[in-house]
Amino acid sequence: MVSVCFVCLGNICRSPTAEGVFRSLVREAGLEGAIRIDSAGTGGYHAGEPPDERARKAAARRGIVVDGRARKFRASDFSEFDYVLAMDASNLADLKALYSAGARARLSLLRAFDATAPEDAAVPDPYYGGDDGFDDVIDQCLRACRGLLEHIRQEHGL
Repeated sequence: MVSVCFVCLGNICRSPTAEGVFRSLVREAGLEGAIRIDSAGTGGYHAGEPPDERARKAAARRGIVVDGRARKFRASDFSEFDYVLAMDASNLADLKALYSAGARARLSLLRAFDATAPEDAAVPDPYYGGDDGFDDVIDQCLRACRGLLEHIRQEHGL
């Protein structure tokens, strides 16, 4: 089984949105039994809380479920996931500080899988903005997650 963990700062906006988007694409592809999906935050500020209501509503308008409870990313997660995908450079730097040689996970920015974006493009945090920011995050996650799924299918023969 291939495993993927999406990571942002608090695990209430971007990473649960990416998780929900990817879960939807994986389900459409009939690969639920082949890919395990999770999300986490580099900070534990919102541990145990549900995703931001604005993220859930933006996703629901597109038929995507964004649910779960926030959790903090642990160094041991690098041994449990094949892909750990950060939403921005700050999240990536925080993850690199936890990363140890020999870890299983491939660590990168999510949008590195978006052919329409520069490899170092971030998924911007919509938390302090308006509702349209959450729609933008879904659009970016859809493009990147489609590329990620295609990569996983080719890399792992799914």
